[in-house]
Amino acid sequence: MSDTIAVPRTDAYVTGVATRQAAARLLSLDVFRGMTVAGMLLVNNPGTWSSIYGPLEHAEWHGWTPTDLIFPFFLFIVGVAMALSFEAQRARGASAGRVWMRAARRSIILFALGLLLAAFPYYTLDLAHLRIMGVLQRIGLAFLIASTIVLFTSLRAQAAIAAALLLGYWAAMTMVDVPGFGAGDLSKEGNLAAYVDRAILGTDHLWASARTWDPEGLMSTLPAVATVLLGVFAGRWIRGERTPAERAVGMFLGGNVLLVAGLLWGAAFPINKNLWTSSYVLFTAGFALNVLAMVYWAVDARGGTWWTRPFTVLGVNAIAAFFLSGVMARLLSLVRVPGGAEGTRPLKSAIYAGAFEPWLPARAASLAFAICFVAFWVGMMEILYRRKIFIKV
Repeated sequence: MSDTIAVPRTDAYVTGVATRQAAARLLSLDVFRGMTVAGMLLVNNPGTWSSIYGPLEHAEWHGWTPTDLIFPFFLFIVGVAMALSFEAQRARGASAGRVWMRAARRSIILFALGLLLAAFPYYTLDLAHLRIMGVLQRIGLAFLIASTIVLFTSLRAQAAIAAALLLGYWAAMTMVDVPGFGAGDLSKEGNLAAYVDRAILGTDHLWASARTWDPEGLMSTLPAVATVLLGVFAGRWIRGERTPAERAVGMFLGGNVLLVAGLLWGAAFPINKNLWTSSYVLFTAGFALNVLAMVYWAVDARGGTWWTRPFTVLGVNAIAAFFLSGVMARLLSLVRVPGGAEGTRPLKSAIYAGAFEPWLPARAASLAFAICFVAFWVGMMEILYRRKIFIKV
């Protein structure tokens, strides 16, 4: 997508970057997206899963850790970019239907990439046991549904739909009776979303670590659409005729309102990433707004770009970085080299044991491996960036 924004030339902007072009790319959004991708790669690729610092693990069930902010941040960013991109396309004369067709094509590609990543490298795998949902699949579905809402309804209707998604999901999860478990059971197997996933997808197509529920299931994708819509609202706020200070303060205030609302709702409907509860949507969107406000003020308003390059190169090729790093992670675990008690061991284990484990405590060594993994992909994306190669889907 093209993340563009009209920058008004006002006196208040002189202290920032007054010479920026009137239709400049919103660099802070690329940076925020890159920070989010870096976080994804960091938490998904420790040296060993048996030694991880607490903040780099997901909450066991209810509650949250910094790791639980990463995925909703990305979906929120999708919404911000959607608002800016769709507006730019409509301004160039594209009809709503044409914009939607492009969005649908992108959604299909994202879903297909998710399926390819789930199957890789076992393309002869029995399709009866292939996981259908996943991170890229959820992004694709949420993007498609949110695009339809944004392109064909009014702003007021969009706000009403977002509220209905959150309230309806809360009501369904707490009031609908689940056979064998009753109403309001929010346990891993007993919640309504897990029941729906088992009924529609079947246990053979759910997350392999569970097979009774899926953290990116079908029903819990509905409140994820609300996460995207909240990002859309933020994008509209940013593109409005306001000074940079007004934009940043507005985002920060709105973020804190959402944070508090999420915490209050969490007392009755717990913050839970795996269930993507309504309180989780509000809480994480509030967090995302606060982070975006700070990055926007530092980067776009004040021109402080000296630290942004690693995140920018990840941000402009975010899907490529996520997909290709996922392929690499699987290969590191599948390719076997001499060594270990069995005579051979995974390449990843050999690298970790030889380069990190001997000189660092276990958790520090595991984190160091993850940091090097992120650095490697920053380097790969830097090469693409310098060659002006931007892989879009």
